[in-house]
Amino acid sequence: MSLRRITLQLARNPGLPAGDPEQGYLIIAPIGEEGQLDVDAWRANRKACRVYRFHPDPAEAADGWLTHRGQNWFFHYDEESEGDDEAAFRFGAHLFREGEYITIRHADGNAQTYKVTDIAPV
Repeated sequence: MSLRRITLQLARNPGLPAGDPEQGYLIIAPIGEEGQLDVDAWRANRKACRVYRFHPDPAEAADGWLTHRGQNWFFHYDEESEGDDEAAFRFGAHLFREGEYITIRHADGNAQTYKVTDIAPV
């Protein structure tokens, strides 16, 4: 198991039929052999498991940590201006492979779908 850099780009969503490759996330996380997040490896590498939200509007960009509570995964931002935690829907059950889709619930309650566009070693 090793850390991977996962790129998620905003996919087709209501009101945005073409998606937007300029909006999304870079996630540094441990991915196991089957392509799922490895919670034990995350525990051993918490400080290295980062999240970077990218967006054309600099006010929407943010950085923080990938966190785990109970059975759920979250994006935790370190500055109040970056917003509240965002929940990654069924993140632990997802396969992280190029072409797969992931849903993220933003702090305002709005959920959007993102496509995995790249996975690379860190």
